[in-house]
Amino acid sequence: MKSRILERAMAGKFVLIAEIGVNYYDIAKKLNITTMEAAKLMIKEAKEAGIHAVKFQSYKADTLAAKESPSYWDTNEESTTSQYELFKKFDSFSYKEYKELFEYCDYLGVEFLSTAFDIESADYLSDLMVVYKISSSDLNNLPFVEYQAKKGKPILLSVGASNEDEIERTLRVIRAHNNEPIVLLHCVLEYPTPFEHANLNKIVTLKNNYPDVIIGYSDHTKPDVHADIIKTAYNLGAIVIEKHFTLDKTLPGNDHYHAMDPNDASKIISGISFIETIRGSYDIKCLDSEIVSRQNARRSLVANCDIEKGDTITKEMLTFKRPGTGISPSEIDKVLGKVAKEAITEDSILQYEMIKG
Repeated sequence: MKSRILERAMAGKFVLIAEIGVNYYDIAKKLNITTMEAAKLMIKEAKEAGIHAVKFQSYKADTLAAKESPSYWDTNEESTTSQYELFKKFDSFSYKEYKELFEYCDYLGVEFLSTAFDIESADYLSDLMVVYKISSSDLNNLPFVEYQAKKGKPILLSVGASNEDEIERTLRVIRAHNNEPIVLLHCVLEYPTPFEHANLNKIVTLKNNYPDVIIGYSDHTKPDVHADIIKTAYNLGAIVIEKHFTLDKTLPGNDHYHAMDPNDASKIISGISFIETIRGSYDIKCLDSEIVSRQNARRSLVANCDIEKGDTITKEMLTFKRPGTGISPSEIDKVLGKVAKEAITEDSILQYEMIKG
């Protein structure tokens, strides 16, 4: 299997990952369909919006959170105050279901991945994914990071709520067992992330500090009308963007309220495409599209008076006028003191064949 995420990212092309997570449970309830039908519907809608990869979350509440784990999200949006109780609502899928989703993704031509939150899911997902995703919440879970690194696959690593020494420590653990590409995803572990907390300049620092990895952004802000958050992240150097995905942003609970929908995704992709068009090349040179204007807007040496055949050309005989199709003013020293080979009338554009000596 090839990774569309890495093929695009390593070529410097934008990648958009739809974090479906477990939002399909609520979509199933709303539409009165099965959770599998809802998950497939969301994959299909993501693909049609132009999204490159979809991501789920694989866990069992019993292996993820203690019974007394408190909430850390906006309880005005998701009223459940226990992590365990929330995760228990959304943990019915296992290998069989994810294999079916993988096969559906393969059929549609969109990359499948799921964040593993325990050893069991890390094992069964290995056959279904080219790339592992490690959550910000597991960045300091070094035994689990090591376990996944030993699978020998590329890794997407979110670095929300982490300090620099923690990021470097985790990278060292990965690199001790794995030389595959790494994507570091800037992330703010705040659900939702207020715009003023997005801290996008951190992307620049990550890019400067870790030149040997790919930089991305896992976004938890609510979609803004012009997709300025995502476009700014991309302009600052985040090639891979991951954002929660839903078919209904008005649904209560979990990850709908800060998710993009298909319309948002299409807006993001078209916006990035426009940015890629206008960014152009890093080369410092005259563009092909400028050649005609360059010729006509620049100046040439022009006779300031009638110059007789045999006259020695002096500075007073010359001026500078458009177009730039003659001898450039930058080469005036190659003309001064030379002899006119022919009569040159006033306002003539000088050419080298008109002079000698």
